[in-house]
Amino acid sequence: MFARLLVLFIFVPLVELVLLLRVGSKIGLIPTVAVIVITAILGAALTKRQGMQTLSRFQEALNQGRIPHEELIEGLMILVAGAVLLTPGFLTDAVGFLLLIPSFRRSMCNRLSQSFRSKFGTEQTINDPLRSGGKGAGENQASDAVEIEAEVIDPNSDTR
Repeated sequence: MFARLLVLFIFVPLVELVLLLRVGSKIGLIPTVAVIVITAILGAALTKRQGMQTLSRFQEALNQGRIPHEELIEGLMILVAGAVLLTPGFLTDAVGFLLLIPSFRRSMCNRLSQSFRSKFGTEQTINDPLRSGGKGAGENQASDAVEIEAEVIDPNSDTR
């Protein structure tokens, strides 16, 4: 874990600095800053659009009674994409734009899901009688409910 944090917080900014200096020396300061600003604006717009689409799919999954785990993971990836696209740099922009490509994001989502399953066991589903099979409350359903017989006693009655 320490090595990953070291790479993330030391190596990545150093690579970004080297790339910015090299590109800046080739195309100049103003064009380099313009590229950084344009990628941030474009990235923010794409992030917002795809984030809204994912939110819509998330709500649709909930309405269908499905657990929206893929939509959650994709939403987190879009959030990360937006954050790194707003961060100045060419390496982070490349990662951000990759995360905004739906097929790449789905591939990463599948890999993360497999990784979670292998670390935390098999996939489990939540049994919700209100959402299972589209049956609503009050319809005949097979359930594990326990029936209890009871008698209501009125404390104000004089039947002793």
